[in-house]
Amino acid sequence: MTGLEEDVPPAADDRADPHGDPFLRTRFAVPARPVTYLRRERLTRHLDQALRTPLTMVNGAAGAGKTLLVADWAERLGGQPVVWLTTDAAGDGPGMFWAYLLRALHTVGVPLPADVGVPADANRVSPALPARLAAGLSVRERPVVVVLDEFDRVTAPDIAGQLEFVLRHAGPGLRLVLVTRTEPLLPLHRYRAAGELTEIRGAELAFTPDEAAELMELHGLRLPPVAVRALVERTRGWAAGLRLSALAAGQSPDPEVYLQEFEADRSTIADFLLAEVLKRQDAETQDLLLRVSVLDRFCPGLTNAVTGRDDAEAILARLSRDNAFVEHLGHGLYRLHPLFAEILRAHLRMRRPGLEPGLHLRAAEWLRRSGHLPEALGHGAAADDWEFTAGALVDDLAIGQFFTGLRSDAVTGMFSRMGRESTGPAPELVRAAGRLARCEVAGGLVHLRRAQQELVVPAEYDGAAAARLSCALLEALAARLAGAPDRAESAARAAEGLWEAVPDDLLERHPELSALLLDHLGSTRLWAGRFEEARAALSTVADCAPGAATALPREDSLGRLALIDYLNGWLGRAERKAREALAETERFGLPRPSGSGVERLVLAAVAVDRDELGQAQALLDTSADSHPAMRDPVLEAGRALTTARLHLARGDPGAALKAVEPEVPADVVSPWARGQTALVAADAHLAEGREETAAGLLREVPDGQPGCAVGAARVQLATGRTAAALRLLDRVRPEGRAGPAVTVRAALVRAQAADEAGNGAAARGLVARALAEARRERLRRPFREAGPWIRPYLGTASPHWLTDGRLVPGAGRRSPRRPEPPPPVVEELSGRECDVLRRLALTMSTEEIAADLYVSVNTVKTHLKSVYRKLSVNRRNEAVRRARELGLL
Repeated sequence: MTGLEEDVPPAADDRADPHGDPFLRTRFAVPARPVTYLRRERLTRHLDQALRTPLTMVNGAAGAGKTLLVADWAERLGGQPVVWLTTDAAGDGPGMFWAYLLRALHTVGVPLPADVGVPADANRVSPALPARLAAGLSVRERPVVVVLDEFDRVTAPDIAGQLEFVLRHAGPGLRLVLVTRTEPLLPLHRYRAAGELTEIRGAELAFTPDEAAELMELHGLRLPPVAVRALVERTRGWAAGLRLSALAAGQSPDPEVYLQEFEADRSTIADFLLAEVLKRQDAETQDLLLRVSVLDRFCPGLTNAVTGRDDAEAILARLSRDNAFVEHLGHGLYRLHPLFAEILRAHLRMRRPGLEPGLHLRAAEWLRRSGHLPEALGHGAAADDWEFTAGALVDDLAIGQFFTGLRSDAVTGMFSRMGRESTGPAPELVRAAGRLARCEVAGGLVHLRRAQQELVVPAEYDGAAAARLSCALLEALAARLAGAPDRAESAARAAEGLWEAVPDDLLERHPELSALLLDHLGSTRLWAGRFEEARAALSTVADCAPGAATALPREDSLGRLALIDYLNGWLGRAERKAREALAETERFGLPRPSGSGVERLVLAAVAVDRDELGQAQALLDTSADSHPAMRDPVLEAGRALTTARLHLARGDPGAALKAVEPEVPADVVSPWARGQTALVAADAHLAEGREETAAGLLREVPDGQPGCAVGAARVQLATGRTAAALRLLDRVRPEGRAGPAVTVRAALVRAQAADEAGNGAAARGLVARALAEARRERLRRPFREAGPWIRPYLGTASPHWLTDGRLVPGAGRRSPRRPEPPPPVVEELSGRECDVLRRLALTMSTEEIAADLYVSVNTVKTHLKSVYRKLSVNRRNEAVRRARELGLL
């Protein structure tokens, strides 16, 4: 013997450990499970693999449920010998460790060689002991399972090396299970590479929503699924957090409300985390954790900036390895467990009152320098330093984020908290943007003028060019909302002179700024009736690279290009562009109301011309859901005109007059809006027999635009001014530059004039030409409006796309009833919706579709609702039939 152990077998020594103290038998006891313990079969099945691999590691944070999981599994092994040892404080030396492990083996009756001995020195052990123990275990027919609980307390490399020696040489006679918060010192990579390691880690230990619901029921709490999911999200499935929450909620008169609102820092959860996690760290690490608690995510560089240290990388890596509720997200990023962060923030306010704003500001400055603007803005706002925060937004040329992109709601909500005490051009620009984003033009201009006055001061700063360019953008938006084309042109010229003064990288990072500026300019040109100039500006936006940042201006530009096509009579082109506009914001998942709604107005107007009045009403109703910053005179005039035309189509001229009676407020009168309004009013007066009133309105109609000129000619003809109507058509000649919705009406005016002159052959030829042109656009409304004179020229052979099973006004008899071609799809189906539709055509059930696509049944139901809405159907068979009619299947 070496003198390091006594030459007696452990079975003969029941007296004391190497210190001379009695063995603590509680360290050999398998922990009892509470009555509310939930057995999770997925984890116990995974643990069953421990019988087939030499080494098993159950690694998780404090309170993750490691010990109870392994204890429950161990007691279910039946006749399998299981040795349990809860390791003691890290100060235990090798002699103490092996003395307790040998005693644990003896306690469950595992026979060992007589020459193993018992360590006599708490700090040392003879090399012979591990060798003799391994030799004794290697000859066993059935392996012994040794569970070492709280193995993170074992930090001595000697113990780890000796234990790995025994494990390696004991062969199939030993199955070692380590329950630990940290990575053990054993060479795990070797066992992992050889397939000899079973691992259960924190992510697997986390409770799923279904398991959490079962756990709540064991505590007598029946919660709705949404409440359970919220609790799991807040605790990240942490076992101790769920159990402690359940215990506390059970004492509350309303457990569901308690779980929604409880303050983590005032609960037993806080006591647990402070004792088991925070206080286990040294003072410097505790200080670091308290300071980073103000951060959602952090890297070593940001941590150093906030804490004033230079060694954060090593500390964060250690905390993550030790499962100290610091999670490594990859790419050098970390985050705290949300409950731990909540408790640390409360602890920070108590221990270091007044420190938190300064930490936020340090973080904001570092993030701004590092190019992380969204996070910098959030911390600047949390520090209540609005001059810094507004300056960061404006200097980065990000003022357009108030209006477009995935963060528009967040930016608007953040700066709504800014008080009046913040001064300077940047805060004033931010206030102006906030007011204009809500369509408050007067208030927005007040702040914009203040910002412009401060920027006139000779003193320059680095962000002056970006601030002036932001001024130009907001000036163009204000001009658009006010219907002031000249002001918008002036703002565009000012912006053009500033492009070169702004760094290229800023312009590349914020493509939304130029897209918004051109969209505003194009819209004011459209209001002014300068269609080709408007088309040039809007097409540039529509053709820019797609992205969430530019989705709103692209959608709006496409919708207004569609409106130009509609006003020029090109229904098919207008419909295609409007559909493309509808798909633009949906594809990027922007929050509603995200678009201007002008594309739905165009589709509604097209539906009126096609006499699809139900669909027109539905589209008109949805067009009201628009972004406030897009509610300009073009949109308001378009809504009033489409509403009035729908009333006329339904035979209600009084309602049509009321729809166009309020004048759209604007600095400049729009020629086409004024003309179209006069024509709608004239049609309404004609329907009620007031011909002179109708004729008097023609003075408001410009004859330079084909659509307005043809409408005016039709009113003149209806009031007996045939020669004037024909002279107007001859002067304008719409046939050469307008679309079918204009040329068909022009042909019908000439046909009616020919009929009144007794030239039936000419009238018949003109009607036939009108029918041919109208057919490809499914244009019905002009024929229904024509009046009795058209009867003989339509006769009994009216095409089905025109009659739709109903009498054309004045037709001699009914045509055979034929089905109406399906109305166009208002919104394009997404790729996933098409996948669901194809499986629907195969008569697959909802459950079968979900399984085939690897999604949930609820997800399939959501897609089906969207498909039904877009195809205007209510049932499966209707959806399949409609899809086939439209060529989607």
